[in-house]
Amino acid sequence: MAQKQRPGADDGDTGVVTETKKKEKLAKPPLFRVLFHNDNYTTMEFVVLVLRDIFNKSESDAVSIMLNVHVNGYGVAGVYTYDVAETKVSKTHALAKQHEFPLKLTIEPEDNA
Repeated sequence: MAQKQRPGADDGDTGVVTETKKKEKLAKPPLFRVLFHNDNYTTMEFVVLVLRDIFNKSESDAVSIMLNVHVNGYGVAGVYTYDVAETKVSKTHALAKQHEFPLKLTIEPEDNA
């Protein structure tokens, strides 16, 4: 014989009315390219070291980027939010100054086209 339940018991209805909030869409932050510029004084080994240690590139990626800088005059080290790009550039410039290299890096907005 089945047991009778009270109306509303254990049906999950708490009697509270809730309203679903609309989720706000957050815009993706703009991205920026960090460019290394070629010079006649900074060693290739130093550029590879910086790309590995500061930009977290693999050895092969670092060598490839360094060769691109050497051949084309500049190369893209990575694409980051502005704060991350600025931090990496500042660290690199400080390290280059410490080692007496005139290494130049710049930041430019990434094209979304």
